[in-house]
Amino acid sequence: MLDLKNDLHLINNRIINTIFIGGGTPSLLDIKSIELLMNGIKDNLNLKSDVEISIEVNPGAIEVDLLYFYKFIGINRISIGAQSFNELNLNSLGRIHTSKEISDTIHLIKSVGFNNFNIDLMHGLPKQSLKEALNDLNQAILLNPSHISWYQLTIEPNTVFNMMQDIKLPKDSILWNIFTKGHDLLINRGYKQYEVSNYSKPNYHCKHNINYWYFGDYLGIGCGAHGKVTQLNGKIIRTIKTRHPKGFMEGFYLHKKYFVSDIDKPFEYFMNRFRLIKHLSRKEFELFTGLKEKTVRSNIDIAVSLGYIIETKKNWKITKKGRLFLNDLLELFLIKNK
Repeated sequence: MLDLKNDLHLINNRIINTIFIGGGTPSLLDIKSIELLMNGIKDNLNLKSDVEISIEVNPGAIEVDLLYFYKFIGINRISIGAQSFNELNLNSLGRIHTSKEISDTIHLIKSVGFNNFNIDLMHGLPKQSLKEALNDLNQAILLNPSHISWYQLTIEPNTVFNMMQDIKLPKDSILWNIFTKGHDLLINRGYKQYEVSNYSKPNYHCKHNINYWYFGDYLGIGCGAHGKVTQLNGKIIRTIKTRHPKGFMEGFYLHKKYFVSDIDKPFEYFMNRFRLIKHLSRKEFELFTGLKEKTVRSNIDIAVSLGYIIETKKNWKITKKGRLFLNDLLELFLIKNK
């Protein structure tokens, strides 16, 4: 736990509200490894009594004994990387599990007594039809998860999809139809949208991710982890841990550490906060960035004039048009402050 101990000075014994064990497939860790990790966290951090502790698992990569140990050690939320229930789409995504393994894994999780679990799904997959996308959602809903993360596929640099020349994503009209129909389906089945891509049953929001979207602080521990911590003087520090396992295991934990400039703060703040459905209190901007509202006054005025947000005396609220053109909205804060 040397990586954690090296960062303790950043947080000044703050109370930890959430923990997320993710990145790759942490469910491949055996009981001894999980015990070592959790004991190290408990010994070094001040945990809230009802701390939310999530762990990611892949279908078919979890055993019942390990699930029981998760409960014993204090893990109380599980996120299952399903992505799709369509075998062809799973293959195209490079996933090695099957649709049946998704269902089997969730039934196993339920049998152990986990009520708080999320299913990760993607839509907008290559050649995916509206019918296929809705079928994925319907199969997920039948498994009765407390939370569903429903992300649109984006092609990132240096990924398998990015290197494929003949990849064909659905047209914008199909993507919009998938989103609107899927959104209505989720709402009608008792799930509430609280973030652009996240839906949950009442009282089952992911507290850990909400902290990200509120531009809250978090400590990044482990290979390739990112962290953001606001100091007592208001300065924001970002950390990036060494990504390559060999270097990390040799003790070269920190890849990069830097202060977020005042120029970059507005874009970083709104990039996260505008993803939440809940309106944004104008006082929050100064609270989380340390900047006065006047630093983004012209940016806000343009966003209002374009119909991206609505401004009241106390709040800013992103409109339906603003959500549809979220990247354009965010660029207003990036361009005006560069």
